[in-house]
Amino acid sequence: MPRKLDEYKHVNYSWDDSVADELSPIENLVYRSNILGADQRITNTGGGNTSAKLIETDPLTGEQVEVLWVKGSGGDLRTSKKENFSSLYQGKLQALDDTYQARDDKGYKSAGEDAMIGMYKHCNFCLNPRASSIDTPLHSMIDEKHVDHLHPNAVIAVASCKDQKELTEVIWGGKMAYVPWMRPGWEAAKVCEDAYAAKPDSVGILLGQHGHTNWDSESKSCYETSLWVIETAARYIEEHDKGEQTFGGAKVESLSHEARTELLAKFLPVARGLLSNKVKFIATVQTDETALRFVNSVDAPRLAKLGTSCPDHFLRTKIQPLYVDFNPQTDDFDALVEKLNAGIEQYRVDYTEYYNNCKRDDSPAMRDPSPTVILIPGVGIIGWGKNKSESRVTTEFYNCAIEVMRGAEAISEYTALPQQEAFDIEYWALEEAKLQRMPKEAPLARDIVVVVGAGDGIGKETAFRVAKEGAHVVCADLRVEAAQKTADELTAIYGQGIGVAGSGISSCGPAIAQGVDITKRESVQEMLKNVTLAYGGIDKVIVTAGVFLAPGQAGMNNDQQFDVSFAVNVKGGYIVGTEANEIWKAQGLKGALVLTTSVNAAVSKKGSIAYDTSKAAANHLVRELAVELSPLVNVNGLAPATVVKGSTMFPRDRVIASLTKYSVEFTEQDSDDVLRDKLANFYAQRTLTKQPITPEDQAEAAYLLVSGQLSKTTGQIISVDGGLHEAFLR
Repeated sequence: MPRKLDEYKHVNYSWDDSVADELSPIENLVYRSNILGADQRITNTGGGNTSAKLIETDPLTGEQVEVLWVKGSGGDLRTSKKENFSSLYQGKLQALDDTYQARDDKGYKSAGEDAMIGMYKHCNFCLNPRASSIDTPLHSMIDEKHVDHLHPNAVIAVASCKDQKELTEVIWGGKMAYVPWMRPGWEAAKVCEDAYAAKPDSVGILLGQHGHTNWDSESKSCYETSLWVIETAARYIEEHDKGEQTFGGAKVESLSHEARTELLAKFLPVARGLLSNKVKFIATVQTDETALRFVNSVDAPRLAKLGTSCPDHFLRTKIQPLYVDFNPQTDDFDALVEKLNAGIEQYRVDYTEYYNNCKRDDSPAMRDPSPTVILIPGVGIIGWGKNKSESRVTTEFYNCAIEVMRGAEAISEYTALPQQEAFDIEYWALEEAKLQRMPKEAPLARDIVVVVGAGDGIGKETAFRVAKEGAHVVCADLRVEAAQKTADELTAIYGQGIGVAGSGISSCGPAIAQGVDITKRESVQEMLKNVTLAYGGIDKVIVTAGVFLAPGQAGMNNDQQFDVSFAVNVKGGYIVGTEANEIWKAQGLKGALVLTTSVNAAVSKKGSIAYDTSKAAANHLVRELAVELSPLVNVNGLAPATVVKGSTMFPRDRVIASLTKYSVEFTEQDSDDVLRDKLANFYAQRTLTKQPITPEDQAEAAYLLVSGQLSKTTGQIISVDGGLHEAFLR
């Protein structure tokens, strides 16, 4: 067994005895898993699995039995808890081999081998519902208490070399056994069991094109063995690193940060539109030095064409990325778009040919043939997914693939999986079944929704409402602190997602905050640029920001009130709509714009002339923009009335003034909420429904207008006022 190294250059040694010694055996396994998964160089998001064979009390017999605890299917080592591990009777798992060997349809990639997955349920300990990993038999058949199966970049680099078997002996000094590529499953586990038995002094097995498995009798020593395997491979690669000649050296010079940012802000919506001919995608951009070194290199076209190696990688990145032959020093933006368009078309042709050449009689139908990774010299990597989390994982996995190729090319020659083997993983019946079991996507799951005014009131409730339907939410507000609070609350509810890729704002989760002054075009442009860099474009924009200035408020004269009211309530909506339209046109994807007006726009009354006339103008702005932005964008208006709760338009002094005006009883000791409730209930009695109007009511209408359920409705104003007959359509 390798000893703990004195120093680690390529992995983090994170084991802490003071923590581990206080844990139960299963908690110790979770701890080991988490610290392994926390280091991206050790294993990728969602990749690898760990196990421990522990003695447990059988709940039926009271006897002591050996139970295999192993990270379950779909789990992530970095974030896994106890509930993410499946538990199986080790004795029953071992007995399953007799069942398998008795099958007539057994064999590598056979229906009988796949059928064994369903048999794991019969071995579940304590009715544990966690689905077992495809690697469960591997952990069971290795006759050691603790087993780690990992996908480190350095080890996969060795496993992807043309002379991987010989290098296994050289690099690890004969302490690692070797098994050539096999699709995970029962047969692969049996081969590993034989390799383990044939080399009893080994500490692990290199799995060709895949990763490695190692073991030990104690959890800590198993962890240290995992680190030794990875550190040893990484040091060997470092000794042979080619420095400036990595990937053949640079062929293209990178754009400056400023030039790259401007190009990406303009390019991403175009790319998103070209890719999204079947379903929409969300982007993640990687522009760090490691990504640029690869995409700028001489060898990038050759290596990109070979595709990725590790199965975990190409399940996300497809068989290969799309390399765009672009040189920012000689090609302009139009040339980039032209090359991208031609590249996507050819990629779809090639992918269809790959599918047709490799498909089997029972293969699932071909999936979307569009690329999920785009490489652009001088610019970086763009990964795409159905949501932000998936696009971050896709980009992360190609980051890993780059490191694998770097290591393999440093010590030997990189080789990818043969296309048929890759296809048999990508279109494996078990993978297809996993996809079919996934819950139906939420209505707005692939949408980017900008909510202007999301700091409080109607805007905040609208942000929460669209997030509930799966949207990626941009919380924009003049007060960026309030917007950030809304975004933080959404992230706390829905999580940051998995994946550790993305440069700058593109590393974000499903909600971000942006400060914006909608009366200033340059401020709106900057906000939308950041949104595009974060997610790749926009789909829906909901403007809830507005201002109400009562006569004499804030010392303004009437002219000033008119200027501010029209700047915010009319011009602001115009600026947002016209700037967003530039992105919608670049994407060529259907969009929706909702402007918040007011029922005051339809009712003449005393005391709010600047507000009422600006809202009347906003109503007509809705109609004008509906014409201007058609047929790509639906534009509608939301007209609230007397929304007192949570509204910045109803500060305490205005509420008291209104209560006094309407002779509604109150005391100075009443809290703000109590005062607002009294005023809201008073207003409710003036409506046909006799119910107070809340921000939630407005948010529901805003969601309806962007949900697609009213896709044939544009240029209309929907009143949410409880039924004020004075505002009925005339």
